Amino acid sequence: MPRLGLRKIVAVLGTLTVLGTLTLVTGCGADDDGPDRGRRPSGAHVTIHVPADAPMISAAVSLAHPGDLVLVAPGVYHESVKIGTARVTLRGESRDKVVIDGRLRQPNGVVVAAPGVAVENLTVRNNTQNGVLVTGSAKAVAGLPGRSGGYDTGDEPVSFLKSFLVSHVTATRNGLYGIYAFSAQDGVIEHSYTSGSADSGIYVGQCKPCRVVVRDNVAELNAVGYEGTNASGDMYVVGNRLVGNRVGLTTNSDHQEKLLPQRGAVIAGNLIAENQQTLTPAQADGGWGIGIGVDGGSDNRFVRNRVAHNLYAGLVITATVDIPPDGNQIVENTFAANGVDVGGTFPTATRGKGNCLRGNELRTTAPARLAATASCPVSATSATPSGTWERPTAPGGVPFTDVAAPGPQPQFPHAATAGPTVVPAVPALPDTAGVRLPSASLLAGSARVRTS
Repeated sequence: MPRLGLRKIVAVLGTLTVLGTLTLVTGCGADDDGPDRGRRPSGAHVTIHVPADAPMISAAVSLAHPGDLVLVAPGVYHESVKIGTARVTLRGESRDKVVIDGRLRQPNGVVVAAPGVAVENLTVRNNTQNGVLVTGSAKAVAGLPGRSGGYDTGDEPVSFLKSFLVSHVTATRNGLYGIYAFSAQDGVIEHSYTSGSADSGIYVGQCKPCRVVVRDNVAELNAVGYEGTNASGDMYVVGNRLVGNRVGLTTNSDHQEKLLPQRGAVIAGNLIAENQQTLTPAQADGGWGIGIGVDGGSDNRFVRNRVAHNLYAGLVITATVDIPPDGNQIVENTFAANGVDVGGTFPTATRGKGNCLRGNELRTTAPARLAATASCPVSATSATPSGTWERPTAPGGVPFTDVAAPGPQPQFPHAATAGPTVVPAVPALPDTAGVRLPSASLLAGSARVRTS
């Protein structure tokens, strides 16, 4: 199986002409007001209204002090917003009507480059790279893509942004990722919707330990719904709906990023189904019809997920180049109507060890009797059996700009009247013992997974 985790800009831009990159305005917390920048209300922890106090979101962010709320009125804002001041809340009054639109002229819609920032209740669309980028990497902040479309950090030391929140955000029709946390720790991505991402709807990369929670999101019509690359340690993906992409979810190791190998994610209580949609951007490595792909990832736990109707495989374990997948546990999941429910495939000399299954509802495995021969617990040195099965041909994709527009999404409660959001230094991590298997009724078209 080709690697699922390479971060390549897919050749779906077609004849799009990128007309230029808009200058990012950093949120430096300055007090020098002006007719184009607006004026910050006096006091501590104030609300700066857009456009009443500042004409554009970037102008309002540049006025903000730690603890301030930038509250944005409905409208379409053609700008790229960089938040460089700690503990600022950026919130739209209406999730569907506050739109940051890149017009395919800028790499990012919102860049979070300071700790304790919350981005809430708005839509980001039509950016050549990312809808929302959260990062501690200076190169990523500068919008400098690497050779394969992600961020090639080279000799740059790993620098983490600590503490962030992305909540009730709609990210659609972006050229790489919808919501992208790279070299970031101690954060939450929740209650958000992503579609039309030419790589992944939600991506968490290069963190160790991550202490990141991805919960109660919907990812559909992306090349990949969720991808975690070199994302290790207290990495939780819980209660999400990853339905109708090309690939539902991958957790993988990739030499293009630091902090190899990927280890120690918990994937629990997710609905992962119907991931063979054709009117989606083509997945960079050709993946299609896959619910869950483990590509060189180790010591991950897959618990009480419902994985159904994925044409090639419900869950497939493979190696990435020279990195084996070891010690993954597949426990109490329900698999139904997949090409193969669970399969291990190792076409090269790199083989996985210590991977095991327990208490799952499934019908088909590759090789046959995998559930018996690799039943938990197994020895850490026990080679994972390898199988083969028919692989469907992936159809061509569509430009990310042609993916269907989303409908209205759930609003942030009391968006116009709630005060600033206080983002915790370290998020509360889920207790997976209380995470339930999603109901089969959630396989209905627009049903939403809830974690509580």
